[in-house]
Amino acid sequence: MADSAPPLNRRAFLVTSGLATATLAGTALAPATAAHAAPRTLSGDPFTLGVASGDPDPGGFVLWTRLALDPHAEDGRGGMPARTIPVRWEVSSDQRFRRIERRGTAAARPQAAHSVHVELNGLRPGREYWYRFRAGNHVSPAGRTRTAPHPATFGPALAMAFVSCSQFEHGYFTAYRRLAEEHPDLILHLGDYQYEYKKGDYTIPGGNVRDHEGPETVTLADYRLRHAQYKSDRDLQAAHGAAPWLVVFDDHEVENNWAGYIPEAGSDTPSYEEFRARRAAAFQAYYENMPLRRRSIPKGPDIQVYRRVQWGRLANFHMLDTRQFRDDQGCGDGYKDCPEATDPKRSITGNTQEKWLLDGFRRSDAHWDILGQQVFFAQRDNTAGPVKKTSMDAWDGYVASRDRITGGWLDAKVRNPVVLTGDVHAHWASDLKADYDDPDSRKVGSELVCTSITSTGDGADSDPADQPFLAINPHLRFYNNQRGYVLTKIDKEEMKADFKTLPTVRTPGAKSSTKATFVIEDRVPGVNQTYLRPYASTKMAAKPERDLIQQTLDNETQP
Repeated sequence: MADSAPPLNRRAFLVTSGLATATLAGTALAPATAAHAAPRTLSGDPFTLGVASGDPDPGGFVLWTRLALDPHAEDGRGGMPARTIPVRWEVSSDQRFRRIERRGTAAARPQAAHSVHVELNGLRPGREYWYRFRAGNHVSPAGRTRTAPHPATFGPALAMAFVSCSQFEHGYFTAYRRLAEEHPDLILHLGDYQYEYKKGDYTIPGGNVRDHEGPETVTLADYRLRHAQYKSDRDLQAAHGAAPWLVVFDDHEVENNWAGYIPEAGSDTPSYEEFRARRAAAFQAYYENMPLRRRSIPKGPDIQVYRRVQWGRLANFHMLDTRQFRDDQGCGDGYKDCPEATDPKRSITGNTQEKWLLDGFRRSDAHWDILGQQVFFAQRDNTAGPVKKTSMDAWDGYVASRDRITGGWLDAKVRNPVVLTGDVHAHWASDLKADYDDPDSRKVGSELVCTSITSTGDGADSDPADQPFLAINPHLRFYNNQRGYVLTKIDKEEMKADFKTLPTVRTPGAKSSTKATFVIEDRVPGVNQTYLRPYASTKMAAKPERDLIQQTLDNETQP
């Protein structure tokens, strides 16, 4: 049954443009100031980067666009004039914009790369809306979005998809296009939205498919240009326009394997002091290019992205930041048998975020508590036998931190804890255990891991009869090394996850298919496989399965 909706009210809504905010009342336009003066003619279409929406709540969402006449301009300014551009926006309850619910004008300012963030409230809960922008005589593509259900209701089943790791050079973003065609209600991006490398620094077998523009991203201009290059991809634009997004970053939005204020090169290098400036540039460009609320406006090298989004009584999405507050990776990073991994003082979330998360567990009355985060949560031992080698970049490198989070949801009696993960460029599904070294230990939750959109290239299908890595870790239930995304359907009884794969990303237009389906039942921790498509041999799959998995593990620390 659909939610009952209160009458549409005319409460105030907020409009944010770049790093400045303004408050408007009702649907009246702002006064004709310099920021909202009659537009002068632009030399071309400024909506080359598409549109997006994000962070829905019962009364609204964030609308985003960024004006760019030339997305590939080397100075990162998108070929825009050095003046403020008024941008009109409107929200409709029908796809043809016959029933306009809200409209207004926002200022696209050059100091914010001519980005616009419109933060709305006062709309009906649990409803579908369409939106678009106008600048001068130009009209943007229309986007589809929706509000979350009323907090007291469950609403209909939620179609939620999650993705990660889209390296532009490694393939075409066809998986984004296929995702858009699924018409999800909500999309989570779990990090590595863009990559920092210059052309050719991160290559795949057979050569990269296309090239990065500009140098390695270090300055604000570099990051703006790189985001614009990615955003100009039509397949990515289609995914942004299909549904509201919840976004968090991982490492490549700044630099490979950074930790806190420590760059990849380490704290003892001359680059350490420079890294604060690099982080500040990366975060400003990230905010400018994402549909984030004003609470995420950066403050120098710091940004607030961990947050909680409630989807009625059905689900709480706890979006985490496992980069900005973590201790440095132990033992020099990589896969190690490392005593630092079990140090109880070490944290991947930092104390403040950890307390926030545990408090969220205690306060939750949702059917599903879902952690949207970046790196592998379950234990992944890379070797058979008594010696344990695990990734220092994942939760395995912060064992006590993982134990505190797991203990927190057990103490709070969270009904259905589910961890969603990106980063590792392969599909995985796993049971979360109280003690990973005891095969008979009880299950305490579930983890679903999405493969990459393109990163590391095509990969290969995986033979379920030849997966020794999974035998080392019996709580790991599924692995596939192709590209794609995960599409879930969540209701009160179960969470169903379809692991979608594409046969290739080297050429555009590939079709997606479901490789496997897993179900998590209400109040039953762990994942249960209900479907597995037969193994299809490929040229790359002629290698032993262990070599394929090891290649995946090696790629996690590339280059």
